[in-house]
Amino acid sequence: MAKRRVGLVLARASQVLGEEPYYHEFIEGLERVLTPAGISVLVTVVTDRDAEKSTYRRWSAGQLVDGVIMVDLSPGDDRVGLVRRLGLRAVVIGDPSTAGGLPTVWTDDAGFAREVVRFLAERGHVVLGHVSGPRRLAHTQLRSGGFAIEAAARGLRVISVEGDYSQEHGRAVTGQLLTSGPMRPTAMVYDNDLMALGGLDAIRDHGLRVPDDLSVVAWDDSAQCQLAVPALSAMSHDVSRVGEIAGQAVLDTLRGDTPADVYEAPRAHVVERDTTVKE
Repeated sequence: MAKRRVGLVLARASQVLGEEPYYHEFIEGLERVLTPAGISVLVTVVTDRDAEKSTYRRWSAGQLVDGVIMVDLSPGDDRVGLVRRLGLRAVVIGDPSTAGGLPTVWTDDAGFAREVVRFLAERGHVVLGHVSGPRRLAHTQLRSGGFAIEAAARGLRVISVEGDYSQEHGRAVTGQLLTSGPMRPTAMVYDNDLMALGGLDAIRDHGLRVPDDLSVVAWDDSAQCQLAVPALSAMSHDVSRVGEIAGQAVLDTLRGDTPADVYEAPRAHVVERDTTVKE
């Protein structure tokens, strides 16, 4: 009997994916659930969304996978309609508003962003820098919205720039934020750990000290956050557990057990380390 497979397409620069811990941890959790059930995970890295859609068409035509896991969706994403037309069973990792009724593993990005703002406001910060991921992505929009809502409620200012998840770009845009306006942020939040590491480099380049002159918080807590010098405070969520939940959603979907359920991931929380001034 042929082993079943599910496909995961990652449309991201290969050098970023190779360095970023998030998907390694996610896939570990996914395989922890799927492998004992006789299901393997086929991971394909492509350059853009057109290549991702071509991959779905090829998988469907060749009956190469039993289902797919979809990530990094945008509002009104046409990939949802495509997998439906191709007859591919699918699970979405993201906000239910993007999933078009497909089973979804949901993390509350807007709520977690508000928690980061509250954390920094309680430490006296009034001007926050935010280096986001690509703005076309729904989770980026939700995080940015959460930042804006909580900052407005507390009378804070947020200065945002768009990043691409790479360490090099995190360094470059941090330099821009530190020199481009009359008000320099006293705290920076980065949408992943790699950009935060690049931010630390840029802050040092500008002769500033962390956390005395500038506090830093990373998203996607990882071993890299813990090993950084200074160790990075981070919005931490159990990525491996998110992968396990996604694996269960895949099993349910392949069995036909779930009519578009939403699977809620565990809540994230801020882990304070050396890059923020403690209360």
